[in-house]
Amino acid sequence: MAEPACDIYQAVFTVDDSVGFLREVREAADACGTHIILFDADHIAGRDHVTTALRHACRSWTGGEAIANSIEMEALLYAAGTRQCQVAATFGIHPGENRSYIAVCPPAPGVRDRLAGLVTFVDGDWEELDPAKRARLAILFSITAEEIAVVGEARFRDLVLERVALLDVYR
Repeated sequence: MAEPACDIYQAVFTVDDSVGFLREVREAADACGTHIILFDADHIAGRDHVTTALRHACRSWTGGEAIANSIEMEALLYAAGTRQCQVAATFGIHPGENRSYIAVCPPAPGVRDRLAGLVTFVDGDWEELDPAKRARLAILFSITAEEIAVVGEARFRDLVLERVALLDVYR
């Protein structure tokens, strides 16, 4: 299946009131006729992880097999590799400082301008999986030392992407 049409940005922001913040994001999405999905970069194994979650979520959503009531939560479920909305929600925003991949699906003019009051868009390389992040992701995705030994450290990200894909099997 082709990649869903989405723009993906990196941003930092502070959340004081999660409900209020998400309401403002939803208002921006509605005003621009799109969906905006916020992925916690500290729980994500890079841009490929985001695009894989989006691809699976769009396929399940358009195929009428969605678990969640919104495409945004469906994407977070896939990102987390779980059917549990409470677990998936931890892959979104949280109170305090956030580093986030922001997916805009489909791309829409004016979204960045609408979000500029809420977030600061940043450039930079968020693809590195340092030892602390690898350890955190290994716990989040139940990746064992044995699995890493079999595939090698260089393919750690592939183990995370496998967990995303396996959600289809566990339906």
